[in-house]
Amino acid sequence: MTENIKFQQYELSQYSRSKIKKQKPLCLWMTGLSGSGKSTLSNALEVRLNELGKHTYVLDGDNLRFGLNSDLGFSVLDRNENVRRSAEVASLMVDAGLIVIVGLISPLEDERKWARGIFKPGQFKEIFLSTSLKDCEKRDVKGLYKKARNGIIKDFTGIDSPYEVPTNPDITIDTVGQSVNECINYIVKELNLS
Repeated sequence: MTENIKFQQYELSQYSRSKIKKQKPLCLWMTGLSGSGKSTLSNALEVRLNELGKHTYVLDGDNLRFGLNSDLGFSVLDRNENVRRSAEVASLMVDAGLIVIVGLISPLEDERKWARGIFKPGQFKEIFLSTSLKDCEKRDVKGLYKKARNGIIKDFTGIDSPYEVPTNPDITIDTVGQSVNECINYIVKELNLS
């Protein structure tokens, strides 16, 4: 399939593109159940990093499904493709020198490991929002758990589709009992982003 194309090399490197931004390019990959706080923390983290003069972008799982991933469903194969596409876009943005915050359920350990593997060492930081199913279901911000329990939504992570807890995340945060600000302070400190 790639026999008639050639990968083009360009003069500016990732180092050149990030040097002008005065930052280390990173992918901050937030994983957790629906309702664990991925979108809320992604937004707050981007605001904080912007205040610190960092160049950022958020790739939100729901938002990506309105465009790039709009042709995907929620089967295991489609979820894997969702992770693949999202990671490839994040990789391009990191290559451009940005700090990319990805908020994606990304339920399977192998897919998250694959995503980590396409980045240079140290450029992928997995942030596991360990908020329990019980607490996520209690929040049910989008009303999805109720629909899943009533059989309206199929293949819903945590109900009738698995979520594999990360075995070695860079950061683990339970968003219950902590303010958004406390969570962001912890991430910024632990990853030395200030």
